[in-house]
Amino acid sequence: MTPAELASVVLAAAHAVFTDRGLDHAALPERTVVERPRNPEHGDYASTLALQLSKKVGVPPRELAAALADELGRAPGVKSVEIAGPGFLNIRLDAAAAGQLARVIVEAGAEYGRSDRLAGEKINLEFVSANPTGPVHIGGVRWAAVGDALSRLLRATGADVGTEYYFNDAGSQIDRFARSLLAAARGEAVPEDGYGGAYIAEIATEVQARRPDVLGLDDAAAQEVFRIEGVALMFDEIRSSLRDFGVEFDTYFNEKDLHDRGELDLALARLREQGHLYESEGATWLRTTDFGDDKDRVLRKSNGEWTYFAADCAYYLDKRERGFERVVIMLGADHHGYIGRMKAMAACFGDDPERNLEILIGQLVNLLRDGAPMRMSKRAGTVITLEDLVDAIGVDASRYALARYSSDSPIDIDIELWTRATRDNPVYYVQYVAARTAGVARNAAEVGLVPGDADAFRPELLDHEKENELLKALAEFPAVVATAAELREPHRVARYLEEGVAASYHRFYDNCRVLPLGDEEVTDLHRARLWLNNATRTVIANGLHLLGVSAPERM
Repeated sequence: MTPAELASVVLAAAHAVFTDRGLDHAALPERTVVERPRNPEHGDYASTLALQLSKKVGVPPRELAAALADELGRAPGVKSVEIAGPGFLNIRLDAAAAGQLARVIVEAGAEYGRSDRLAGEKINLEFVSANPTGPVHIGGVRWAAVGDALSRLLRATGADVGTEYYFNDAGSQIDRFARSLLAAARGEAVPEDGYGGAYIAEIATEVQARRPDVLGLDDAAAQEVFRIEGVALMFDEIRSSLRDFGVEFDTYFNEKDLHDRGELDLALARLREQGHLYESEGATWLRTTDFGDDKDRVLRKSNGEWTYFAADCAYYLDKRERGFERVVIMLGADHHGYIGRMKAMAACFGDDPERNLEILIGQLVNLLRDGAPMRMSKRAGTVITLEDLVDAIGVDASRYALARYSSDSPIDIDIELWTRATRDNPVYYVQYVAARTAGVARNAAEVGLVPGDADAFRPELLDHEKENELLKALAEFPAVVATAAELREPHRVARYLEEGVAASYHRFYDNCRVLPLGDEEVTDLHRARLWLNNATRTVIANGLHLLGVSAPERM
């Protein structure tokens, strides 16, 4: 029995009690939840439904709890119900009902853990969005791992998600990039405000191979060639490195398109209609202070040039016009001041900034070697890049390490720890369970132990304490996925896999033998435990997939 099924049983019991006592059924919720008690001695699951309904119907909570307990006690699969405190219901399932979950999980396969919790929501999720002036640095890599995991979680809970990478090939940073390429091609020193690193020389050489005439052009023309060709090469490299990291975007959006299609003028007109624009000193301003910003923002300068914030406004409007009800933007720690102006901008468009716009801020990442932060990349020269991280610990460990922590906290990634084949390496600890469960299934087949069909499965045999503990851990997966999606916190999945599933499976494996010994006859208990082993493999694989991490069959 899954937690959702038990919750339905609890609600059905409440309906029966209300009918028997003549209470108003309008007070009953459409659905309820059951939770695992912190102390296992308090039962398998707990419900607070009696406490929630007591005031609505004017019945003392313990009296209502007693009626619910009596009704629940007669439900199939419920072993016992105890009343605790002011009216908590502590519920124990019989072994057959608890063990049946193994069959549910195995038969569901990749679908186990998925739900329709966020069905109907259309979400635009923008992350990384680094300018094409260099390789993706480690801060952007964090968002690549977390953003991709979040997109998987949102889709697993029924949301319609569009992932997006926003870039531009104009502006001062791109000018500095182009000047740096030109200087490298000429064998000159890096411009004072330019970009260094071996990648600049590599790209400059590739541009020259494409345009052998470039150094014969005047400075302005040559710089324009290096800008166009260099940005294209750099962005191709960014896309390639992200693809190798397992991250693909539905849309790569170029800021230049906003200008070419006149969308900045459209945004300006929309904001003027809303009554939030004014002119001052020849410039056009947006009155964001009306909605909590610390100062009003210039959209168009007195010389006619657009500001970056004007493009931000047009881009937000573009997303909303494409039908996305919720716009989620993931930004680095240095963009914290961005939140107020963006929320105010959404309000200026007439949107609800709490409903239509979310801005997530990610904190810094340090890569440690021998306990000291690595500061310099061999290729980029000034920052640690995606390739540096992957070269050091691999794709799986990189993605898991970056997604394992709350994105609003800084993290240190210790190379020695994350490459260690021991249990103190979190990704190894979880992947080892994936490999061990696959190994148990292979070894079982070799000795003629197969799960058999569902009708032959004897769930009531799974009555060992460690079997029950593992079943309860597996039962939590759908709720963990839903909560992680709703709170935008993929790290909850990683911690659940470690502290819930992997830890419980190791204790189960140490105490409950799955395979027969020697010439021992294969029994229904062996088969039941194999179902539980395979259910664990399913949950581990599904959870790791949500994080973009592989579930190896051998290690």
